[in-house]
Amino acid sequence: MAFRRAFSSSSQFRHPSSRNSTLSCLSDHRKFEELIDVLCQQKRIKEAVDLLHRIHQPSPRVYSTLIAVCARHRFLELGKTVHAHTKASKFIPGIVISNRLLHMYFKCGSFIDAQMVFDEMPQKDLCSWNTMISGYANRGQFEKARKLFDEMPQRDNFSWNAVISGYVSHGRHREALDLFRMMQENESSNSNMFTLSSALAAAAAIPSLRLGKEIHGYLIRTELELDEVVWTALLDLYGKCGSLDEARGIFDQMANRDVVSWTTMIHRCFEDGRKKEGFSLFRDLMGSGVRPNEYTFAGVLNACADLAAERVGKEVHGYMTRVGYDPCSFAASALVHVYSKCGNTEIARRVFNQMPRPDLVSWTSLIVGYAQNGQPDMALHFFELLLRSGTKPDEITFVGVLSACTHAGLVDKGLEYFHSVKEKHGLVHTADHYACVIDLLARSGRFNEAENIIDNMPMKPDKFLWASLLGGCRIHGNIELAERAAKALFEIEPENPATYITLANIYANAGLWTEVSKVRKDMDNRGIVKKPGKSWVEIKRQVHVFLVGDTSHPKISDIHEYLGELSKKMKEEGYVPDTNFVLHDVEEEQKEQNIFYHSEKLAVAFGIISTPPGTPIKVFKNLRTCVDCHTAMKYISKIVQRKIIVRDSNRFHCFEDGSCSCKDYW
Repeated sequence: MAFRRAFSSSSQFRHPSSRNSTLSCLSDHRKFEELIDVLCQQKRIKEAVDLLHRIHQPSPRVYSTLIAVCARHRFLELGKTVHAHTKASKFIPGIVISNRLLHMYFKCGSFIDAQMVFDEMPQKDLCSWNTMISGYANRGQFEKARKLFDEMPQRDNFSWNAVISGYVSHGRHREALDLFRMMQENESSNSNMFTLSSALAAAAAIPSLRLGKEIHGYLIRTELELDEVVWTALLDLYGKCGSLDEARGIFDQMANRDVVSWTTMIHRCFEDGRKKEGFSLFRDLMGSGVRPNEYTFAGVLNACADLAAERVGKEVHGYMTRVGYDPCSFAASALVHVYSKCGNTEIARRVFNQMPRPDLVSWTSLIVGYAQNGQPDMALHFFELLLRSGTKPDEITFVGVLSACTHAGLVDKGLEYFHSVKEKHGLVHTADHYACVIDLLARSGRFNEAENIIDNMPMKPDKFLWASLLGGCRIHGNIELAERAAKALFEIEPENPATYITLANIYANAGLWTEVSKVRKDMDNRGIVKKPGKSWVEIKRQVHVFLVGDTSHPKISDIHEYLGELSKKMKEEGYVPDTNFVLHDVEEEQKEQNIFYHSEKLAVAFGIISTPPGTPIKVFKNLRTCVDCHTAMKYISKIVQRKIIVRDSNRFHCFEDGSCSCKDYW
């Protein structure tokens, strides 16, 4: 207020003489300039610029202040007004103000104005050249940046780094490394931490372990004291190049590990299949004092989803709840994903409902989760809610919707959704959409429609489509079409045993044992071995794995004895072993014995004898469950009064009181 009163009184000054008038004018100029400073501090930039017209000849400091504040707030038009005023007042800017103009124009995205200022500058210093080069490089205009770089009379580290980092940030990694080599050969240039981290990032992105090791070797030879950014770049390099042991060696050498380095190392372990090491590192992180971020949580939870490790997912969820997490983050979406993938749709929905604005990933995870868990009505219900929410579905969402229709046998509804992908939502059909609709039609025996779609597809059918068709042929015994599908699969992936086994099963079910022998002989000639069925169950925090006919488990005698008792009770209830798909042409009694020791039956039996009555049993299997096991599980669930959940390679089957959630449509 004191300043405003002083400024107000200055307008009442009288000017009795020329000398007094000059002094008064200078005083007014100072007050105007001081007022401009105050307005800039208050972010009243337009008012500050307007005051320029009240000053006859502003000082360089005023111009410099106004240009800097316009750059900071990206006020291009106001910045142009200040620049125009310098010309109108006949002010000739020096190098410092000219450089500020360059910076302002680049920050505001006006490259043409920046280039004009640069071209008009009678003198240019290193800062002028660097501002132009970094301005162009940061915005991907590399031809202009490189031309200026090659023309500049001298360069410093900033010049080299500007172009190298620009190349890296815009995916031109080899050019970045070429320039880095040129820098190494330049005697007057010394790489700093920024240069080295950019070069390592380029080598990691290619990825090139050899080039990365060359840079690492340079670091060792020069004995540079590395900062956290370079350490993390080295860690990322070895991880992306698949050299996880070396990445772990770098990680163990780091004195100060931040959340980025922890997250990078943990994620690389999961990507390389070293799940135990990944989870162990995450537990170490929780005890390190470094707080995980949403990317850390999301990576660990996605690994839990891929491995169906619900218990670990719950532990992570508990930790997230204790330390607090953003319900709108990637981590929240990953929670929905992990619970959906592990068959716990109740908790998945609870987490989903806590999200203020669920993203598309969360919607899709929940829809797919319901579809795979035998709740197609809920899947389609949430899809309709998604549409009403204004969220636009993508191609992956429709895979979940079509899968729900497939599992429920909703053929006409599924076809309606399939056609809506393009006609209503403006999306492009993907290979997965075609595979889903063929699965839908083939399961229901509508083979003519399936063949018509296959013959008129705009793309070449992939292995998933042919496998879906082959699966439908197995259900309905369509030998002719099965042979067409198998022939296509043999061409795409001749080493996949699943095709041979399924085709052999179809022949076996039809009693065509000569054809079965031909398939088995073909497998033997090609050296193809059937992938063993493997099931696992977690009891008291320990995972127990079983193979078909397994005798290695310490409780195997108890398991076999219990299965024998169950077999008698099941047959009393009306169970008849389904031996149609047993490949060997052997006696019926031997067939029954073969199928009764399938891995999921062993796992379920062990789960029952190892837990109190009424405890739900959850078993995971690496292959599709067979018809007989599916039937047997319904009888077992009723006899022992337990909920039995079997997650096979396709979906969840929830057996309860003699029925399955899939309603026998699988």
